[in-house]
Amino acid sequence: MPFYVNTKNPDSSKEIARLLEKCIKRHKKDWSEIVFLCIGSDRVTGDCLGPYVGYRLSKYQLPGVFVYGTLNQPVHAVNLYDITDFIAKEHPFALVIAIDASLGDKKHLGYVTIGNGALYPGAAVQKDLPPVGDIYITGIVNIAGILEYLTLQTTRLSTVISLADIITQGILGNFSA
Repeated sequence: MPFYVNTKNPDSSKEIARLLEKCIKRHKKDWSEIVFLCIGSDRVTGDCLGPYVGYRLSKYQLPGVFVYGTLNQPVHAVNLYDITDFIAKEHPFALVIAIDASLGDKKHLGYVTIGNGALYPGAAVQKDLPPVGDIYITGIVNIAGILEYLTLQTTRLSTVISLADIITQGILGNFSA
């Protein structure tokens, strides 16, 4: 069951931190490190939420935390299989937290969802990609409906950056010293 966080609330990054901690504690997998798998393309405004969060997180040297998917090295449909294979080999005991942009209802525009379970990247644009992650975080960047790919291309950059900043602050609320 996903948790929804309204990023218009002033304490939304603290709420994200709290819910992420709750999801991590509920997870049964024995893990010794955490991998943030930040999915999306830097070439489509609405899809760059993941790479922007990855870019922001990669600025911090957090012990036992690894980040894949940044603005310079995005993880997207073309390389997703290779990156997930690499993570499985290099980080076999990692808890994987997948981050991606999503489309949703008008009432949830600007919300963040967090939950236990896999994320299904590309679902909004009917891409057949494997589910990834043990925990997911999504930012609802625009409204689902018709012409989803065009919707992602015309998403406001300010919406994406605002969501990504709040997600990053929430994550850092758990992992920074």
